[in-house]
Amino acid sequence: MRHFIITSFITFFLISFIDISAQNADQYLKERGEVYFSFELKDVIDFRNQLETISQIISIDNVIDGEVYAYANAKEYKQFKLLGYAIQVLMPPSLLLSKEELDGSGIKASWDYYPTYQEYLGIMDQFAIDYPDMCEVVNIGPSENGKALLFIHINNNLEEDQEEPEFMYTSSMHGDELTGYVLMLRLIEYLLENYGIDAQTTNLVNSVDIWINPLANPDGTYAGGDNSVFGATRNNANFVNLNRNYPDPEDGPHPDGNAYQAETIAFMEFAESHHFTISANFHGGAEVVNYPWDTWPRLTADDEWWVYVSREYADVVHANSPTGYFGGFDNGITNGYDWYTIAGGRQDYMNYENNCREVTIEISNVKLPPPDQLPDFWEYNYRSLLNYIEQSLYGIRGLITDEQTGSPISAEVYIEGHDEDNSQVYSSLPIGNYNRHIYEGTYAVTYSADGYIPKVVSNIIVENNNTTFVNVQLSPIVEGLNEAELLAEKIVIYPNPSQDYINIILPKEAKSIIISNLNGQAIDNINTNKLRFQLDVNDYPNGIYLLKFNFENASIFKKIILQ
Repeated sequence: MRHFIITSFITFFLISFIDISAQNADQYLKERGEVYFSFELKDVIDFRNQLETISQIISIDNVIDGEVYAYANAKEYKQFKLLGYAIQVLMPPSLLLSKEELDGSGIKASWDYYPTYQEYLGIMDQFAIDYPDMCEVVNIGPSENGKALLFIHINNNLEEDQEEPEFMYTSSMHGDELTGYVLMLRLIEYLLENYGIDAQTTNLVNSVDIWINPLANPDGTYAGGDNSVFGATRNNANFVNLNRNYPDPEDGPHPDGNAYQAETIAFMEFAESHHFTISANFHGGAEVVNYPWDTWPRLTADDEWWVYVSREYADVVHANSPTGYFGGFDNGITNGYDWYTIAGGRQDYMNYENNCREVTIEISNVKLPPPDQLPDFWEYNYRSLLNYIEQSLYGIRGLITDEQTGSPISAEVYIEGHDEDNSQVYSSLPIGNYNRHIYEGTYAVTYSADGYIPKVVSNIIVENNNTTFVNVQLSPIVEGLNEAELLAEKIVIYPNPSQDYINIILPKEAKSIIISNLNGQAIDNINTNKLRFQLDVNDYPNGIYLLKFNFENASIFKKIILQ
């Protein structure tokens, strides 16, 4: 959880549980491997720089009027104390309720309880037993302590690859943030039980390849023993925060200074072996949809789309929950960096390294609500959970195939004048399907693959919550071409003819580009190291022009027409 704004009730809830008996953090570090504490910022005006420095040492959890709440393992806590802040040790969130309250007599039919670890395994297996044609249990690898990292894979045809987007929900990589844990179990049940009954659910199961992981950090969740979530820890068995343990777009590999954990490796290998187009990661301790980036102040290329889908999630929640729920921040949504920056988060990793669209959803201010409140959170959120899965069907979709053979191609789908920071997407084999989620508008898209002539499709119109299908056939480059002929095949110029500008896409950096009229008179000389750029031709008289591209070992001529 990462939080700046919180209700006065939760503020009271936290501050009322200062652990006066444990002024020495060594007790918690010895017994739990982590300590939960608070401290005041030294300069509230300069809070961002302070928090950026502090977050490189410890795991910040909450900030309330200059008061910071954080977790640390022994090494982190020792380093942090050197900064000289006055520290107040707090009761861990997983100990605020008694074991008897957390292990109450709830029933599966109501989902008003936290299962034991063995019950969790049994519930997941039972889904596959009860619905063998619709779902399967997939163990992507053991945790550091050997516990199962389980997904339920839901599809109306588990045996065949289909022209469908892959979608992923995962929860509780912080082991003491468990509202999402139970909600994901209930969502699996809802999708299976309502298939063929509810129209939206049926369409989702028929049209989307759905993967749901209810518990991403079982070692942390059951740190107090397999029979209860009482005593759950934020970190994993090695006292590492899994949501700081991923490669970072800005800070590179191992931004937290730790080796990749078993859980991290399992999820990275799983993500890289699939082709997820949209995903979400559930946390607790706040109530907000947090969209990327977390690591950079600059916005994503698809910031408008992120605001739109985040707003849709929050607004539907507002329509089905009491006043105040999901009410903080920008009425329930926030850009991650605007909240505060972190490095090594799963969200940024999925977006940057996997060309996926992942968001972080903080689903409850209290990390472990009383079990009898869990059905309320389901009622507030389940419609938004379904709507977010449905977003994977929208945007620009289609198949990319070989023009001659019809075989599927793995190709890049790049939106000109829009994509940056790895926001482009790729078609997936063995089908050749792609999904480009984007805010409504009109776009020019370049489709390219090794061994093929790039193709630009202009004037693709997209409407929000709708699908624009664009199937593309790419022409293979003729074998045996020399270097100049290969370069000529790969240069893309559009629109041509043009009135005011042309877009140029190059396969490699040109030393220069000379524009001449038909009399051979050079009228412009362009020097650029960009492979994609736009040329303003408003000041050129109408007519036919030659573009000479000078590469290191070849010169290529192309003709443009200005009208």
